[in-house]
Amino acid sequence: MTLQEDMEEIEGGGSSSGRYRAPALDKGLDILEILAAQTGGMTRAELVKAMGRGPSEIYRMLERLVARGYVARIEGGDRYALSMKLFLLAHSHPPLRRMAAQAQPLMDRFALETQQSCHLVLPEAGVGIVTAQASPRAHWEFRVRVGAQIDLFETGSGQTLLAFQRPERRAETLAQWGVSDAEARLAPLLGHLDEVAAQGWREAPSRQLVGVIDLSAPVFGPHGEAAAALTCAYIAHYHDAPPVGRAETLEKLLTMTRALSLPGRDEAAD
Repeated sequence: MTLQEDMEEIEGGGSSSGRYRAPALDKGLDILEILAAQTGGMTRAELVKAMGRGPSEIYRMLERLVARGYVARIEGGDRYALSMKLFLLAHSHPPLRRMAAQAQPLMDRFALETQQSCHLVLPEAGVGIVTAQASPRAHWEFRVRVGAQIDLFETGSGQTLLAFQRPERRAETLAQWGVSDAEARLAPLLGHLDEVAAQGWREAPSRQLVGVIDLSAPVFGPHGEAAAALTCAYIAHYHDAPPVGRAETLEKLLTMTRALSLPGRDEAAD
């Protein structure tokens, strides 16, 4: 756009919304808002029709949004959907810090009572990120450091996040999380994920450490899908007075995830 056109845009309209127009920005925001209302993404032709604009101007804007990571191609590049970037930007804002702040005292109490560590995991850029961690006051412990990146398909936390997504949207959700070839990677896990979802939590030997039992449970968002996972890497202790047993440890973990889950989960799941 030329300087003259810029001036015409600025001077046009009497209201504050019309006085300071930015057509390119408006187009980008329109695309984001339209895609946010879609569960299965949209093709470029569908976006052009929905916006009533020319294909070339939509194409340029869409490609910039893809290049900047706000929009992801799904189903081999034929459809477009929102990526996780807006979610991550929002969660670098105080709400995520509030979630971690809310979780930390519960996790600290859990670690103190059970003499087991626990960690909170959220999906980001194709992996799970440890965003909070609590350790017991003991000589021996196992812990995962805050900021560690974990595999969504090979860990208890990752598989718990996957299990508590809507099955019909799981591949799309993973594409938005930044996971490529989601359907192929999900295929060998589908039976296990269904079992975890039916049970309500995951309990299985760690695939990273011998002798560790992963206890993982979902923290639900308002739409009935897992927004995070809490995991206790349970290890047996040899003490004269044994610490809390595995079954009770699991129950305490589930109590904690219920306390952290957002309101509206039950209504969304119905």
